[in-house]
Amino acid sequence: MRDMIGVIIVYLGLAAALLGGVLLLKPLSALGIRSRWQGGILIGCGLVISGIGLILPTGETRVAVAQWHLDRFIPIYQFHEVHSTRVSASKERVYRAIKDVTADEIMFFQTLTWIRRLGCPGPTSILNPPGQMPLLEVATSTGFLLLAEEPNREIVLGTVVRAPAGFQPKREPKPEDFKSIHEPGFGIAAMNFRVDDAGSGASLVTTETRVFATDASSRRGFARYWRVIYPGSALIRRMWLRAIRRRAEAQVS
Repeated sequence: MRDMIGVIIVYLGLAAALLGGVLLLKPLSALGIRSRWQGGILIGCGLVISGIGLILPTGETRVAVAQWHLDRFIPIYQFHEVHSTRVSASKERVYRAIKDVTADEIMFFQTLTWIRRLGCPGPTSILNPPGQMPLLEVATSTGFLLLAEEPNREIVLGTVVRAPAGFQPKREPKPEDFKSIHEPGFGIAAMNFRVDDAGSGASLVTTETRVFATDASSRRGFARYWRVIYPGSALIRRMWLRAIRRRAEAQVS
């Protein structure tokens, strides 16, 4: 909850700064702003508010009882998001759709990842995927590790999102290697898709992302990044679930 407060504060500040920029160009007497210096003050205040949001301390969550494979790999985390959707299809069809959905099926995915990589071309990755290749296949072949898979129930992928200078990953890392990362300077992230029976031939599909930073410095650094990219990240995951639902339900009809 505290981290969501940080996101909200950052974007409230940015909205205020943007409004200040507009008023700097064209003061609006209807809002009681008759001179450009007032717009400049609003820009400054907005940037200060965003700065406060970026440095706000993060909380920590610990899983009391492991229920999912994700709980075994990241039982403690500081950053987190979860999204769900109901699908009118069996668990088997939904799970197949999770494995098969492509980037081109996910609305805004290519646009948002283009923005996130600042428009720079680069090698194939989750941020620059081939449009027709299953997205989970892209992930596991370009930096993500398949941590666990229980067909028709859950699949978990993990990656290192922050590492100390000079860190060299193992040539063929194993899930146990991921679980053993506790040294200072690391940030590890895991994302799952899980499927529950929703009754009447329907399923509930959920995706959850967790990030664990191993020390205070890594936590502060990742917090600044997370609070800026969170809205785009959340939108991608919601559109991802929508694409899964569309594919699974199309298989039924």
